[in-house]
Amino acid sequence: MSEKYLLSEKYKAFIKYNAPVEFLEGTTAAGKTTVGILKFMFKVGENPKKLHILSGLDLGTIEKNIINKDLGILDVFGPLVEYNSNGKGGHSLPHIVYHTSSGDKIVYVLGYDNKTRWKKALGGQYGCVYIDEINIADMEYVREVSMRCDYFMGTLNPDDPNLAVYKEYINCSRPLPEWEKETPIEIRNMLKEEPKPNWVHWFFSFTHNLGLTKEKIQQIILNVPKGTKLYKNKIQGLRGRATGLIFSNFTREHNVINKEQAKKYKFVYYSAGLDTSYSEKSPDTLAFIYIGITDKGKVVILNEEVYNNANLDIPLAPSDIAPRFFKFLERNREEWGFARDVFVDSADQATITELKKFKREHACLYNFLNAYKKITIIDRIHLQLGWLNWINDNTFYQVVGTCINHIAELESYSWKEDKYEPEDANDHTINATQYAWIPFKNKIGTYKGE
Repeated sequence: MSEKYLLSEKYKAFIKYNAPVEFLEGTTAAGKTTVGILKFMFKVGENPKKLHILSGLDLGTIEKNIINKDLGILDVFGPLVEYNSNGKGGHSLPHIVYHTSSGDKIVYVLGYDNKTRWKKALGGQYGCVYIDEINIADMEYVREVSMRCDYFMGTLNPDDPNLAVYKEYINCSRPLPEWEKETPIEIRNMLKEEPKPNWVHWFFSFTHNLGLTKEKIQQIILNVPKGTKLYKNKIQGLRGRATGLIFSNFTREHNVINKEQAKKYKFVYYSAGLDTSYSEKSPDTLAFIYIGITDKGKVVILNEEVYNNANLDIPLAPSDIAPRFFKFLERNREEWGFARDVFVDSADQATITELKKFKREHACLYNFLNAYKKITIIDRIHLQLGWLNWINDNTFYQVVGTCINHIAELESYSWKEDKYEPEDANDHTINATQYAWIPFKNKIGTYKGE
């Protein structure tokens, strides 16, 4: 093996640890691919099966970033490997022949961009599978290949937290206890899917790449504009959609607080919003939001409750929402304060009718009002963008950290590619929030409107 490898203690622990599935997430230039491929080749050598898979975006990318680069497979393993880019002998696919003490192993090199080619390869069982940049991989490929191997590894830089690969795979893994604190709290809070036995999440940053000098790290950091989503993904190693994001100035550092911090504020107004969608065939969400506005003009998202009929065995109807929304309002009244006027999506008269019927039949102090929609979506966005800014150590828009759905939407709500208008997605708690604060907009921030 090359003598140029310098491994941090965490990378040494990673190489030694035995797990069936491992994900390496973190900053750019952290060495994830370089060390990941080293362990992958070790696992290939130990595995009794002959056939294995190394995959990435396309063949050229794999050759450049994994096979031919300095500290790549050919550099590190030298005469122990042969790369046949056009196939050879009985193996027509590009592959690496790996000479081991237990015989030759064949590692197919597959680009997940070439569906025709990888479908030909996935007819049998494999020993070890490696997917580089799994966050951009074809999900059909990920699902197919992951169930055909003994050992599975994926590397990635943090990306849009709403990608299917997070929910189905990465968020089912957990960091080892001894390394948990090195994983950013923002990512740890997202590793909440049902855990799979011994699926391990590894977070690596610049500090774990001993091959980088302090000067080189500083150069990399300075080359990425601070405050952009690219900076968040590549430099801080935090998840968040990188392009087209509407609330690009939202940061967990400045805009997310805990409940104890919120309790210290003096709230002078409370309000609530309800956005509805009863579809059973889409990820549309029924969203309840409770907000408070402080004496300093700060709007704080205090609580949320969301439902999705696509995930429920018995779908919710407007008559089901009325009592649930009432209980939501009562819980927050007792914990925070009374929001007498609450605002409901005016496009959904069925739900408003049920809420008014509920009020007639029960002891209920709330006024269920149509949401005011004459302020355009674009104007609402402009107001929120201004409030989200961190200026003079202050922001006028904060979210209690337990409102995970609202935080996720703020980090993924995006513009359409061809129009100056937002996509009709990732916006249900955002809409409910807007319904709640629109009547109080002149009490928030430094608004000087009529």
